[in-house]
Amino acid sequence: MSMASEFKEFISKGNVMDLAVGVIIGGAFGKIVDSVVGDLIMPIIGSFGNFDFSNLFIVLGDNPNGLATLAALKAANIPTLAYGNFITILINFIILAFIIFQMVKLVNKMKKAEPPPAPPATPDDILLLREIRDALKK
Repeated sequence: MSMASEFKEFISKGNVMDLAVGVIIGGAFGKIVDSVVGDLIMPIIGSFGNFDFSNLFIVLGDNPNGLATLAALKAANIPTLAYGNFITILINFIILAFIIFQMVKLVNKMKKAEPPPAPPATPDDILLLREIRDALKK
């Protein structure tokens, strides 16, 4: 089997296509959650303490110019510990994990709600034999 035909067989399997669709949808869903966290949740949380998590950092190196923002420090290649960004990403992860948990819970609930399959119909010859058996018992 040539490599091209082997690759074609691998790609055409259902699991690979399902995985590809899942990755693409997951990436788009991740961007939506990023927007929800960055544009809706973090400003609300920041308003309670009058600060922005994304600008919380500790300067690890020398800061000779007295730069005060994380973006300026990163542009000047000064090592910083950007723990505020970590907090934002952690909140993002928690929200994403909760949403996925709810989705899996819903899917599992839907699977349980399906009625069991009906037993197959009994063939006519078996029904006839049962009638004969019951008649002989009398």
